Amino acid sequence: MPKLTEKQREFIAQNPYVGTVTTLRPDGSPHSTIVWVDAEDGVVTFNTAVGRAKERYLRQDPRASITVVHPENAYQWVSVSGPAELSTEGADEQIDRLAKKYLGKDEYPWRSPAEQRITVRIKPEQVDSAGLDA
Repeated sequence: MPKLTEKQREFIAQNPYVGTVTTLRPDGSPHSTIVWVDAEDGVVTFNTAVGRAKERYLRQDPRASITVVHPENAYQWVSVSGPAELSTEGADEQIDRLAKKYLGKDEYPWRSPAEQRITVRIKPEQVDSAGLDA
């Protein structure tokens, strides 16, 4: 199974660069959105909520791809494709960690009381990158 190199993992985990995640709609067409992203335990993770398109589409078809590009250098990027696993365990804590990374806030400021957060983990089947001297 392909793995992230340490430089690829650090690029994703240590920088507040957003990712573009692509899932598949029921008709097979791509659905791409911007997400906050992290890398841990050899997988790329992001967070969403129950009922959102990403969550619905991944439950129907777990194939996903995410690309993270340096905002000031489009030739420095990491792209990971593979099956996604969804879990509510630790998802509230994860969105708070991401809020700290991306906003400098201790808690995610837009949480709705009725919202159930979900952690999405993309297990790498394909890893590509540029500009990281892998």
